[in-house]
Amino acid sequence: MKFIIKPEIFDKFTGFIAGVVLAKGIDNNGETPEINEILREVERKVVSGFSQFESPGRHPHIIPWREAYKKFGSDPHRYRCSSEALVRQVLKGNNIKHINNVVDLYNYISLKYTLTVGGEDSDKIEGDLILDFAKGDEPFIRLGGTEDGPPSSGEVVYKDEKGVICRRWNWREADRTKLTRDTKNAVIVIDGLPPIQ
Repeated sequence: MKFIIKPEIFDKFTGFIAGVVLAKGIDNNGETPEINEILREVERKVVSGFSQFESPGRHPHIIPWREAYKKFGSDPHRYRCSSEALVRQVLKGNNIKHINNVVDLYNYISLKYTLTVGGEDSDKIEGDLILDFAKGDEPFIRLGGTEDGPPSSGEVVYKDEKGVICRRWNWREADRTKLTRDTKNAVIVIDGLPPIQ
């Protein structure tokens, strides 16, 4: 599997960067108390740290995602990047629920640094992992869903040979490639737009 970013993404979103972690031979079973502890700790820091902003959308790491969503035709008030969605859950007084260890850890990183972070089971990816503009006819079944909900034409998506893996760049992931307790190999992607370096 290769990780491919189409050149048009860099043309439209100047300064975009991505960090990729490949984790192989992992044990994603069980629940780790230490991960729960650091999640609760970072939730408290988010509550105090975001008190200086009128709204989460005013954070310097979230503003560029709102602008990017507008550029590809998605309303950032209706569709929020993954980091803003997590922050909003915490600010509503909700603890981030345990999914599995890898997801819990990348949620921790997302909250700690206000970064968009996502992960997939790399064994379920067909061919290459590609960041591209959608044609609009690619299949997509959202996490926990059963019905096809293809992306809009021009929407930024992660995809593989079989269909869309994540819609609206980092808004909603597909059920097909989700990380589970049985995942042995994972790919974690951290997206950044300026001022994120």
